[in-house]
Amino acid sequence: MTRPCWPLLVALAALVVPAHVGRAAEPFAGENPASAEFFEARVRPVLVARCHECHGPDSDGEGNLRVDSLAALVRGGDLGPAIKPGDAPASLLIRAIRHGDVVEMPPKTKLPPREVADLTAWVAAGAPWPNASTPTQPQSTAEDEPPLLTDEDRSYWAFQAPQEPVVPAVKNTSWPQSALDHFVLAGLEAQGLQPAPPAHRRALLRRLTFDLTGLPPTVEEVNAFLSDSRPDALATVVDRLLASPRYGERWGRRWLDLARYADSNGMDENMAMAHAWRYRDWVIDAFNRDLPYDRFIADQIAGDLAPLAADPKTNADRLIATGFLVLGPKMLAEDDPVKMEMDIIDE
Repeated sequence: MTRPCWPLLVALAALVVPAHVGRAAEPFAGENPASAEFFEARVRPVLVARCHECHGPDSDGEGNLRVDSLAALVRGGDLGPAIKPGDAPASLLIRAIRHGDVVEMPPKTKLPPREVADLTAWVAAGAPWPNASTPTQPQSTAEDEPPLLTDEDRSYWAFQAPQEPVVPAVKNTSWPQSALDHFVLAGLEAQGLQPAPPAHRRALLRRLTFDLTGLPPTVEEVNAFLSDSRPDALATVVDRLLASPRYGERWGRRWLDLARYADSNGMDENMAMAHAWRYRDWVIDAFNRDLPYDRFIADQIAGDLAPLAADPKTNADRLIATGFLVLGPKMLAEDDPVKMEMDIIDE
């Protein structure tokens, strides 16, 4: 049996097997991971070949992540910064290409060990990128997406902190009874107008009662007000009307109209919602007990997600408030279930 020629086999193997196989994670034999040459030869080609299809300048930027600039890598995407220069183990990019605990990239096949080692060494060396300064934290650049709010957006009046306005001067100084009256009168005088004469007491009571309760005053209420000569007689009437259950019924209706409240779904099959009245009564009660507006909105949108309160009734009321989410007309016989879901969400 002929013995193999070992020197010849070794020489042939050296011709077909890359020199780096078997030592991918070893030191780089004189190559400096912090050098521009290393980046251009060993890092940028990997990013372009392996990552640009999904995260490059011509892609949709899956997960809002781009890898074509250092700023984009440091800023990261939906999962946070992609790299932390100088800290490879804490960098999401390195954990991803190692198919670690968060995400696996590329998703189908793992990078060759040599490429993993090159990217790891580059990040550990501070992630130098030729002609780019190393950001210390996620930041925007001209090539990135525009900010969510521009300076023009931020100057919109609704985003400005309230400030005490200067009370305007008026010509008819005897008419205003409060600072607010100055603003009303200043607007009238600017248009060459004068205030209407004061309403007599009967008309004033009728206007107030209709405005706050939607009902006319009773004969007894009219007589009581006409005979009340106290300076705070009008304020007493206003307090009484605000405390009336009719106040919540009158003004809660305004919100119920906005919420498109009804006792049924309408549309193709007008099916009754047997418990819709609970939401209606919750809105009326919220007005009558002066529920703060932010709580009023939050309970309707996410009352079921609010922290549990010590009072069981409060917890039950917050669940009832979420009836806001299911109100409005909807097609119960919709053939397309996805469209039906979207219509309900949109409503």
